[in-house]
Amino acid sequence: MLKGIFQIYFSTAIMLSKVMLGFILTLLILMTVGGNVLVCLAVCASRRLRCLTNCFIVSLAVTDLLLGLLVLPFSALLQLNDEWPLGAVFCNFYISMDVMLCTASILTLLAISVDRYLAVTMPLRYTSLVLPWRVAVAMVSVWTVSLAVSFLPIQMGWNTVNGTVQNHGPWASEGKCRFELNRPYVLTDSLLTFYLPLVTMCWTYLKILRIARAQAKRIISARPTSVALREHKATVTLAGVIGAFVVCWLPYFILFTVLGLKEHPDPSTVPEYSIVLWLGYANSALNPILYGALNRDFRSAYTHLLRCRCPKYSGWRSQQPSPFATSGKAGSVGESSRIWRAGLTDQNVMLQEMNSRTATTSIQFANGTATTDVSGDER
Repeated sequence: MLKGIFQIYFSTAIMLSKVMLGFILTLLILMTVGGNVLVCLAVCASRRLRCLTNCFIVSLAVTDLLLGLLVLPFSALLQLNDEWPLGAVFCNFYISMDVMLCTASILTLLAISVDRYLAVTMPLRYTSLVLPWRVAVAMVSVWTVSLAVSFLPIQMGWNTVNGTVQNHGPWASEGKCRFELNRPYVLTDSLLTFYLPLVTMCWTYLKILRIARAQAKRIISARPTSVALREHKATVTLAGVIGAFVVCWLPYFILFTVLGLKEHPDPSTVPEYSIVLWLGYANSALNPILYGALNRDFRSAYTHLLRCRCPKYSGWRSQQPSPFATSGKAGSVGESSRIWRAGLTDQNVMLQEMNSRTATTSIQFANGTATTDVSGDER
């Protein structure tokens, strides 16, 4: 009698835990899909957001959207079921898509960090450096590397210990979808797609923050409290960007590297593997917030879309392009125009004003919220 009650209780607890897990995973998938669809719609609806450097934001959104549509539902299926019902061929295709899209997402984040670094450190040369063909080359490079570490080695069996294609052959477990690892594949994949991008992103964002702080300190006067607040906001924003990336992906790649060096036959059997994998997936749900909602133009577009109103270009508060499209040269022209119209001929006053604007602009570039019109006024 007690044994039967215990079995009923145990089976009920397992069912409830699976229901809760399914709800959480479904919510994460919906957030990933919905957030990245919103980014794409915002760019399509707003002419202000259709600038060259926002191509990286759109590429990131499309990559994360594909991950949410083509990978996460099958990852949830694998997580909630003990067996894989879709066969070995589709299993390898699903794993290849998983690796490719996660890699493309990470490398696109790297491209965004480099773009922002160039915008802050080389404002006068930015528009001559970031050209359409160079953006296209960067995006093609991202997808080339992503394909090179996903479909090619997995379909050729270069990631397995015995050199055969995973999940195929008489030794493959029936009803299982395994991602096999060997040392050369794990070291190559983790270095190219995470550790080197992580170091580069940390370096670029640290340089951006240092430049913003250095220029803020050079302000002679003029709204020191306001500048201090912007510097603090830039620090918090950059810490959030790099912090979310590290928190989401570092645990996975540490475990991925350890299991690969041990040449573990089936990482999915390790209890911690599923947790750190879904933590990495969560980064795709956060990206629309970190790289979209922190931008003032994106926030305005989000507001109009979520209110189910047709965004009208003439009715929006800010009429200028995205901050990433604003170059130092344009800012300098705006400064000269505004100072000339105000009749400020004293050279010391002009120098003080332009230093203040330079510091403010760099801090805004750092957190991705700068919007400057032709007169140099903040929005």
